[in-house]
Amino acid sequence: MDLYHVTFDIKNDAKALQFSQALEAWMGFLQTGGVIQSWRFFRRKLNLTSSNYRDFILMIEVKDLAQLDQAFRLTAKRDHDVEELYRAVHEQILNADFGLYRPFPDPEQAERVALL
Repeated sequence: MDLYHVTFDIKNDAKALQFSQALEAWMGFLQTGGVIQSWRFFRRKLNLTSSNYRDFILMIEVKDLAQLDQAFRLTAKRDHDVEELYRAVHEQILNADFGLYRPFPDPEQAERVALL
C-alpha cells in the first residue's frame, strides 16, 4: 500500500464545507472506480502547525504505482462528468504540496531507485 499525501490551502473566497463536499464527491468517484483504495481528509486544529504545514491534509491510499497511474489516467480522461468533479475541487485550491510514501521497510529494501 502506498500513500499519496497532499497538504494544501484553499483560496480565501472558498468555503471549507463546500470544498469538503466537492472533495468527498471526487474521492468517492475515484474509490468507486477502483483507482484508489481509501482516503482521509484532515484540517489543522487550533492553528497548531509550523509554517511548513498547510491548512489541510489529504491522504490517498493506493495498492501500488500501477493503481496510482490508473487514477492519474482517469483524472486526465476527456469526460464531462470527470472534468466537473475534478474542477469542483481543483478550482478552490490555492497551493499544494505532494508526496508519495510507502511502508518502510518494504520488500525491496531500497532507499533509492533510479533509472538514471
